[in-house]
Amino acid sequence: MDTDSTHTPSLSDTFNELQNSFLAQSYLPIDKRIVLLKTLHKRIVSNEQALIDAASKDFGYRTAFDTLLGDILPTVQGLAHIIKKLPKWAKPSKRSTSLSLWPSKVSVTYQPLGVVGVIAPWNYPIQLALVPVITAIAAGNRVMLKLSEFTPHTNAVIEKIFADELQAHCKVVLGASDVASEFSALPFAHLLFTGSTSVGKLVMKAASENLTPVTLELGGKSPVIVSDSYPIDEAADSIISGKAMNGGQLCISPDYAFVPATRLEAFVMKCKQVMEEQHPCMVSCHDFVSIINERHYDRIKSYIDDAKKKGARILEINPSKEDWSDRSKHRIPLHLIINPTEDMLCMQDEIFGPILNVMAYRDIQECLDYINDRPHPLALYYYGKDKAEKNRVIAETTAGGMTVNDVTMHFACDDMPFGGVGASGMGHYHGFEGFKTFSHAKSVFTQGKVNLPKLAGTLPPYGEKVEKMLLGQIKK
Repeated sequence: MDTDSTHTPSLSDTFNELQNSFLAQSYLPIDKRIVLLKTLHKRIVSNEQALIDAASKDFGYRTAFDTLLGDILPTVQGLAHIIKKLPKWAKPSKRSTSLSLWPSKVSVTYQPLGVVGVIAPWNYPIQLALVPVITAIAAGNRVMLKLSEFTPHTNAVIEKIFADELQAHCKVVLGASDVASEFSALPFAHLLFTGSTSVGKLVMKAASENLTPVTLELGGKSPVIVSDSYPIDEAADSIISGKAMNGGQLCISPDYAFVPATRLEAFVMKCKQVMEEQHPCMVSCHDFVSIINERHYDRIKSYIDDAKKKGARILEINPSKEDWSDRSKHRIPLHLIINPTEDMLCMQDEIFGPILNVMAYRDIQECLDYINDRPHPLALYYYGKDKAEKNRVIAETTAGGMTVNDVTMHFACDDMPFGGVGASGMGHYHGFEGFKTFSHAKSVFTQGKVNLPKLAGTLPPYGEKVEKMLLGQIKK
């Protein structure tokens, strides 16, 4: 009887293989983890051009700059940071103990969890796939990595990176939403998902059947507040340049900007000027990233069409007056929607594309009330030179993370935790917080040589002396 030598293992088979590998060696020494991470670093660097070319094919067109700056650089920088800090992170941490437990010792030991699942998105298909995997491996785990079906060319390069000896530590899974659904239901020791809030809810529901803890990196409508204390031209230059990154397809991309009413027109005109200087053509030229596919092209265009239908003032920044109606090219120039109303789709859904909503305000309290009346965003941005006002914004708003006088930069800090709050996610990764996310913090209590309970007379039969001693401790 013939056997099928091309049989593809099921997700359960792949999980079980990794689980058995982990059980056979549940603690991988730190020096061996570092060897794996250095091997991974070399492979990423040696496949740099292949990754750039692949990402461009997946998007229809994506600049090498966007892939280098947004994908490859933060991945290798984060990897280098982890390699440097891992020996220190992995050391047991000493904790203090009370006098009543003297002379015992207390410490926390960080242990690998087991098999970790990672579901990566399409918008930054290298960084958002590899950084969680790198962190999980650094913590001593095995990993199953589910890549987006929208980035097949990039996926092929990532599969190549995890070939040979790295396969024993990370296995790549491909497939569409049905595979992602089955993947989420596996009994992982931990599951990290990056994507939309709606899909995040489904992932969490599936994971709950196995009591699998989850880290959800979601999104939301990230606001910007431009203070009257900040030069309006500088704010516009910074915000619109950040908005243009990856064609606006960034989970922490500024979604709507509050601008002082008296300076609204100056802000709008400066945004237009900056975009025209940076991108004199946005359809035929190759400096502005395409929308990932036709489905997302239709989604973004529907926001623009809906706002037009409802009477919004819209500024299309299209210096060469190019025709972008061909959905097969899925290219859309940047649009400003000025003072949109709440019933417009652009103010209800996360944009995730080349649209910036611009809203005039007269008092900073208006901005705070608006932000606080809505689901907590993944990112919040403030431009201002008024220290008291800045501290007020920090204290009186809740967001996953925040950047002051710039946009998106907090994500690039390797030693700072990144994550959402509420509807924008839960849990953190990056840096030491990422290492802890993928580790079990085991408390270890070591009793001292002196039998203090017996010495102090706190063992039965109890007497009046013991009672007085305990009451004295409680009243301190």
